[in-house]
Amino acid sequence: MFRLSRKTLFAIEAVLDIAYHAGPAPVQSREITRRQEIPRRYLEQVLQNLVRAGVLTGVRGPRGGYRLARERRRITLADIVQVILDTEARDDPSDALDGSSLGVKVVRPLWREISDECMQQLSGITIQDLCDRARDAGIESEDADRLDYTI
Repeated sequence: MFRLSRKTLFAIEAVLDIAYHAGPAPVQSREITRRQEIPRRYLEQVLQNLVRAGVLTGVRGPRGGYRLARERRRITLADIVQVILDTEARDDPSDALDGSSLGVKVVRPLWREISDECMQQLSGITIQDLCDRARDAGIESEDADRLDYTI
């Protein structure tokens, strides 16, 4: 039924990686590529789309990278999925005005309802929730290695 696209999966994993492994320095895309095994060509494109949408902030320079633009608890999966849906330039057949009566009056409205319900569910899941799940699953964060307590 509903399929998760590679871009959507990469976007969610990248934002989660940035949140989970964040330290005082921005997270570099090569670190995300190494940890998540996301092809670099997909990753850079996805990260730039997330920056433009205000989910991430890009930091330029040799020690640059990416940070969350908002707190973990204020970024939902719906925010991330919507960025990818907006950037994928394919026609949604459920928006077409032509077709059979059954398609236009029954199937397409039902599909829109299902999509809306799915986005509503995704709106209730935050990046903080996923970070908690990662911690509960025993996944170690690299942020502890990067913390610097010098004054």
